[in-house]
Amino acid sequence: MNIPDKQVNLTNCDKEPIHIPGFVQPHGCLIACDKTMHTIIRHSENCGEMLRETENLNGKPIESILGDQAVHDLRNALTIMNRSERPAVLPGVKIKDGLIFDISVHRHKSTTIIELEPASDEVHPLHLAQRMIERIKSLNNIEIFVERAAKLVKATLGYDRVMIYRFEDDGAGKVISEAKERELESFLGQYFPASDIPQQARALYLKNTLRIISNANGDRVAINPVLDASGEPLDLSFAHLRSVSPIHLEYLRNMGVSASMSISIIVDGVLWGLIACHHYSPRMLSLPGRIAAEMFGEFFSLHLQALKQKRKLDTANQAHAALDTFLRVAAHHTDIEQLLVESFHDFTRLMPCDGVGLWLKGKWYSQGSTPPEDAIPGLIMFTTSMVEGAKIWAGHCLSQQHPEAAAYSDVAAGMLAIPLSQVEEKYLLFFRKELIQTLNWGGNPEKSYETGPLGDRLTPRKSFAIWKETVEMQAQPWTEADRQIAEAARVALMEIAFHHSELMAGERKRAEVRQRMLNEELNHRVKNVLAIIKSLVGNPKQQGRTLEDYITSLKGRIQALSFAHDQIIRGDGGGALKDLLDAELTPHSAGEGAISLDGPHIILDSRAFSVMALVLHELATNAAKYGALAHSGGQLSVSWKLNEVGDCALEWREVLRTPMIAPSRTGFGTALINRSIPYDLGGKSTTTYLLDGLQVQMLLPARHISSSKIVAPVASETKNTAPSHHHKKGEPLKVLLVEDQMLIAMDVENMLEDNGIFGVETATSSGMALEKLKSFSPDVAILDINLGSDTSIPVAQELLRRKIPFMFATGYSDSLAVPAELTNVPVIRKPYDEDALMSEIGRLSQKAETA
Repeated sequence: MNIPDKQVNLTNCDKEPIHIPGFVQPHGCLIACDKTMHTIIRHSENCGEMLRETENLNGKPIESILGDQAVHDLRNALTIMNRSERPAVLPGVKIKDGLIFDISVHRHKSTTIIELEPASDEVHPLHLAQRMIERIKSLNNIEIFVERAAKLVKATLGYDRVMIYRFEDDGAGKVISEAKERELESFLGQYFPASDIPQQARALYLKNTLRIISNANGDRVAINPVLDASGEPLDLSFAHLRSVSPIHLEYLRNMGVSASMSISIIVDGVLWGLIACHHYSPRMLSLPGRIAAEMFGEFFSLHLQALKQKRKLDTANQAHAALDTFLRVAAHHTDIEQLLVESFHDFTRLMPCDGVGLWLKGKWYSQGSTPPEDAIPGLIMFTTSMVEGAKIWAGHCLSQQHPEAAAYSDVAAGMLAIPLSQVEEKYLLFFRKELIQTLNWGGNPEKSYETGPLGDRLTPRKSFAIWKETVEMQAQPWTEADRQIAEAARVALMEIAFHHSELMAGERKRAEVRQRMLNEELNHRVKNVLAIIKSLVGNPKQQGRTLEDYITSLKGRIQALSFAHDQIIRGDGGGALKDLLDAELTPHSAGEGAISLDGPHIILDSRAFSVMALVLHELATNAAKYGALAHSGGQLSVSWKLNEVGDCALEWREVLRTPMIAPSRTGFGTALINRSIPYDLGGKSTTTYLLDGLQVQMLLPARHISSSKIVAPVASETKNTAPSHHHKKGEPLKVLLVEDQMLIAMDVENMLEDNGIFGVETATSSGMALEKLKSFSPDVAILDINLGSDTSIPVAQELLRRKIPFMFATGYSDSLAVPAELTNVPVIRKPYDEDALMSEIGRLSQKAETA
């Protein structure tokens, strides 16, 4: 071997080639064949005993050892696994002499590796995994989910101790959950250094998600030959029987552990942690049991990922709610700096922290765990040097870059700084304590560990001590989510400060005004996007769909919206139709069906680009699941052209070899396809289910094509003859909704219906609203101020003339300029909040009843 056992020690264990040990564990035997699985080229030296063979196996046909039927089944299993390097598992296989084994087989680097273990009569792995998953699949809290998972694995698989590790940003591991026998000491909450699990071991945990050690006494069986004719060892990266590093075995023995199993937790393609199982006597979990454990581990990883995404969204919503509260107060406050002093402690809700400080006009205000006051001037000088360009700065080891901070690292080891001005020293600072201040060794302080040849370094308590040295004067690192929230706070606070400074100064240069308008437009777009996402998330899942289907569909729709937003921001406010089609269809190009695109180069404006991103994503997803891209021989053709008036006519055509069955009901995705273009763009969309497939015809108006000029719609004139309006108490409430975003309008309609209001008329422009008012007399109206190239001011004036109460809705942080007679109209913020909306409707309806 490259590094013989006697040369492996604590100085070079991070370079130990653990994937090519040249040995296997003794609870099974291994046979390696050529790629076609005909001739045996290597075998473990216990094959003779386990398979009752007396002769050397190398060079023999595999059928002569396992029998024709068993080899036939193994080849079929390999074929089904296709190019996957993960083993195929066949429990209860009868070989030539009537012996029965649980067998796993995989192909790696042109070698077919067959592993045989004595068959067990345990329950089928699918049933076992199903029972385990059923117990925790409904949990939606990460801490409870992790805690119960450890207890469930211990109870089901029978190990003495089960721990769930989480890897930190620096690679260190923390035990976040533990289930154990009563007499064992606890490791819960303890940290261990990254060096305890070297990088090559972490890489193998990503490849081979389950690792078992049946007996830590170090017994192992050599592979014959260790090196092939070209001098290469056998790569056992994906093998179940791969033997274990002697250093790791010594660590286990020092802990008194005789057997172990590790299940990888993989989140977003990264090794997030491990489910570690320890037993204090030799224990061999059967192959079916391990497969069930591996399946449970994959479910655990997926569900954990979903819960983490949910928590991230919840945290962002809470942070934005805190910001919105401050913004609402600031809108009516003349002294913003005094408001910051009075309420800066409320910003502790933005992100996890131990203390918060505010530096304003040479004065320091603080709450919680912060540096001593005599250290603040030096800290502010350091902060000024780090926030060049008015960007946020964050560090979890402040003393590394600001040595004076070492004196108070116990109370403020990490800092995140938000500048509040581009020209003055005004900062909002968040602090976190030193991580080890609140954590000591949680194990039994009297317990002494046995040590092997490499000494007490290979004990849990020594690992913890080394971790403490590694993280000295460090805080919990600031996450990407923390930084994003801080950036949102920076933009919001600086916008408020800028706005009030403008009011006080009285006049700004044109460039400053233009910058403010750009910020307003960006803020409006972002809030509209948030409202659309709220509608997508809030859409109730259809009967019969699983949570996984719902999450997949939701992710796809949000990703489509994200792609459209990226293109709009990077470009001049829109994007190419062909680029959008390529983005949606390229992931399906390797599927069953054929794809063809035909049409000229067309640029869509930002509005059409966002709408078409969602529509084309729904069509592509449906085609890949049920249509032309899901069936062999299916054909998808997308063609588009400009007609004589500059409209874009687009046809989506799917042709299948077998008849297509039209859906029995209309789901959310179908409604999105049929309603988005007519509603949001004023175009047309027709879906037809044919015998041989699907045809969708869409028409995008010329005003949304770059070659056409966008003309603001002209509101219809109405004569001043309408009588004043009165709503009679007890009658059903009638509402006029003017909203140019279809999904947002659907969301508001759902809110109103949930509160018993069904008489809703919806308009997408001021012209459409005025036309509806000729035959519809609402009791209350909700007007989105900004309607793209239009505004709802003409509608507001008409409602005012008729004495019909109404409210404005806006995604802007400030109200748009409105005529003097409309300045007292109530305003609600977008995204719509159901409680705020219904409260305002109630107030307006009471006003209508008493008019």
